[in-house]
Amino acid sequence: MPTNVFEPAALEPGTLRVTPLGGLGEVGRNMTVFEFDGKLLVVDCGVLFPEEHQPGVDLILPDFEPLKGRLDDIVGVVLTHGHEDHIGAVPYLLKLKSDIPLLGSGLTLALVEAKLKEHRLKPYTLTVAEGQREQVGPFELEFVAVNHSIPDALAVAIRTPAGLVLATGDFKMDQLPLDGRITDLRAFSRLGEEGVDLFLVDSTNADVPGFTPLERSIGPVLDQVIAKAPRRVIVASFSSHVHRVQQVLDAAHAHGRRLAFLGRSMVRNMTIAEELGYLNVPSGVLIDYKKAKDLPDDRIVYMSTGSQGEPMAVLSRMANLDHAIEPGPGDTVILASSLIPGNENAVYRVIDGLTKLGANVVHKGNAKVHVSGHAAAGELLYCYNILRPRNVLPVHGEYRHLIANAKLAQDTGIAPDRTIIAENGTVVDLKGGVARVAGQLDLGFVYVDGSTVGEITDADLKDRRILGEEGFISVIVVVDAATGRVISGPEIHARGFAEDDSVFESVKPKIAAALAEAAQSGVRDTHALSQVVRRTIGRWVNQSLRRRPMIVPLVIEA
Repeated sequence: MPTNVFEPAALEPGTLRVTPLGGLGEVGRNMTVFEFDGKLLVVDCGVLFPEEHQPGVDLILPDFEPLKGRLDDIVGVVLTHGHEDHIGAVPYLLKLKSDIPLLGSGLTLALVEAKLKEHRLKPYTLTVAEGQREQVGPFELEFVAVNHSIPDALAVAIRTPAGLVLATGDFKMDQLPLDGRITDLRAFSRLGEEGVDLFLVDSTNADVPGFTPLERSIGPVLDQVIAKAPRRVIVASFSSHVHRVQQVLDAAHAHGRRLAFLGRSMVRNMTIAEELGYLNVPSGVLIDYKKAKDLPDDRIVYMSTGSQGEPMAVLSRMANLDHAIEPGPGDTVILASSLIPGNENAVYRVIDGLTKLGANVVHKGNAKVHVSGHAAAGELLYCYNILRPRNVLPVHGEYRHLIANAKLAQDTGIAPDRTIIAENGTVVDLKGGVARVAGQLDLGFVYVDGSTVGEITDADLKDRRILGEEGFISVIVVVDAATGRVISGPEIHARGFAEDDSVFESVKPKIAAALAEAAQSGVRDTHALSQVVRRTIGRWVNQSLRRRPMIVPLVIEA
């Protein structure tokens, strides 16, 4: 939570207000709101995936609170590309107001529409392409091709009377991309000549020196691994990484193997990519997963989700022998993705589990089976020198990434007071070529747990962690309503303790004595008596067993 919360002043005429609601200080939940002349433009609306200290949480959304009273002012949502951390929260925003227009490229909107269909939402969409200009409310938008680890990614230039803003979305500068679609540096240069007043730039790899390796360098490595694999091959990747799937398809085809998709999102996304012509499937290569079992082991490749160690994803279930496909000796598992910060332990647990089963696990740490989709420091320096922006707002990254990105901007001559290190909810106003911090909103995490959205709190997660780590004790006591004397109990039951319930025999007299003392002092309120029970057993458990379990006392009057 921000520590320096202060409300921004009313927006002055002719000023553009920029407020990131997610994606700063984290890798995910990317969402930024632009305000001009009483109208709002949203760029991206993504989710963050939970970490181990958030048990039971499915997704984490940006905090929509600043938008809830102003839904009618939103003129559109621009989606830069189709990854979950940029489109995953769209259904939850449209549940607040279903007719907010969505703008994006063909593949991006197709992926979003499939997702919205599952939520029974039919959106208003406008398909855009690089080079296209659209007037949306007071915002004139120009779309620029950028290269990323998914096809059809776009940067967006936003023109208002307050100035020109360029938001990159996620991008890199692969000069030999698989689809031949490079980041349009000519357009960047033209925008630089016009004068970029504020540059919102992807920071994810800002602390990585040099240049991101070429995507096509992965193909030969995957080909070699699949060629040598003696039995089944299982490749795990993000379910929207079309380029990686293409490389695996080509390698499977080259070595006489069939390929089966595993995981609902993988099947859905690749069906869309093939229908729209972004995925070229060689004839006779795809096979239904159910029929793949009949093939010889050295004739099949499975393409699955779960490369981030997600507990319910296909690969994790395989590692736990909780899936129809049980990896074993001679099988090859390829993790063709990078590690999202915070997921390392979960991923290595899956790697260990698969290795223990006898599989040969090939991952980024021991083979070149993945390259990042984000610009490294060398590429970012090029961008700063081409654009020469007046102000820079690093976005999309953890705090160290934002700082590294700001340092790169300063190395190219941008003044430190023109590089803004912001956090979620930082309000930045742009006017007359100057960007300044105008406020700091108090934003939180919005947790999705099953069908509930925003009802789970940090206190609930703390309770879940205590239950998972320290166990649970219930204490039931019946007291006389008139005297407060214990009639029955205390009855103590524990869960998550190595010891059986007999260990609590010695504390029962202490609880009875504490209740008797409270009764003598005139305490009759069952809630107050419950707190006496909680304190007494809590102190005893802490001293005797060195534990801090969740304690649920129930005092009943009779």
